[in-house]
Amino acid sequence: MNKIKGEIISGHGVASGKGKDPRYPEGTLKLQLPHFKKRGLDLSSYFRGTINVDIAPFYFKIKTPKYYFKKVNWSIHIPPESFYFFEVRFFYQHKAYDGMIYMPDPKTKTDHEQIPTLLELILPPISGIKMGQIISLEINDECLNFETENIS
Repeated sequence: MNKIKGEIISGHGVASGKGKDPRYPEGTLKLQLPHFKKRGLDLSSYFRGTINVDIAPFYFKIKTPKYYFKKVNWSIHIPPESFYFFEVRFFYQHKAYDGMIYMPDPKTKTDHEQIPTLLELILPPISGIKMGQIISLEINDECLNFETENIS
């Protein structure tokens, strides 16, 4: 297992709908979840938004995802996107939460670019999380590789 620390940072708010993107008033995840479920990944029990974790100074390299969905046509506003998902364990206030790293494939993502040290997490609802908090993650070392030089 890879164990890595990261800082909770603010995201675009598009996944949850908090970002006020008029194309996705209820968030992108609301539109994407049925497509993921049809392909075998049911995320309906998780919070419908992402927790953004900056793992700097580390960068990640994709190895073997738990799921990879190619060319998901989930929006009328953008071309189909591909998505990677990796299992993750999130540690916060002495509790562990199992969830998924949600990663639109950078090769097919046309909107809302992310920094290269960011992991977006889909987790059960967790109260009290604040920007700037340092948290810990466990990720199977066969899924992602972490290094301090940008290897993408």
